[in-house]
Amino acid sequence: MGFTGFTNEDFDVFLIDGLEARMEALKETVRPKLEELGDYFAPFISSHTDDEMFVHVAKHARRTINPPKDTWVAFSNNPRGYKMLPHFQIGMWNTHLFIWFAVIYEAPQKELIAERFSKKIAKIYKDTPKDYVWSVDHTKPETIAHSHLSKEELRSLFDRLHNVKKAELLCGYTIERERVIQLGSDQLIQQIEGVFEKVATLYRISQNRK
Repeated sequence: MGFTGFTNEDFDVFLIDGLEARMEALKETVRPKLEELGDYFAPFISSHTDDEMFVHVAKHARRTINPPKDTWVAFSNNPRGYKMLPHFQIGMWNTHLFIWFAVIYEAPQKELIAERFSKKIAKIYKDTPKDYVWSVDHTKPETIAHSHLSKEELRSLFDRLHNVKKAELLCGYTIERERVIQLGSDQLIQQIEGVFEKVATLYRISQNRK
């Protein structure tokens, strides 16, 4: 594959002032790398979920004033979209890279998915690595460390996904930008593979599969 890893220049795109200037830089520097990661990881995730995965690179097309603070490539089992489905993401803020399994508020099945998660809470709590994190809002960089959660606190995240209309839940791993740059391409690919292998379990549970 052509992916060469991320650089300081890639992360610094999010410091560029103005919508047009930042979008132009995103298109030139970051988007080609996300497309390369998309081409590589779609078959990889497909093999770990038993669903064909399609690539969706963020276009930020609806923005008219505010420049994007993050960007990503998403993977779902529908060629037309991903927000309404459980999906996977690789993306970046100025400070870090994120690798997610995500159920966001547009997903009409999120109540059912929350129920499936609750039924499997013992497995999810035990099998999620301590250095993984959870998020309740994909538009913010803040996360909750799995190591800081009790089982009942995790259950409350599942309950919130079930009961709150705009609730979201994401699980995965974040890597500080300096570490991302240090890893280069091959080691970063290996790291992302490991995360997707692990969170694929959540996808299978969301689909009511073992």
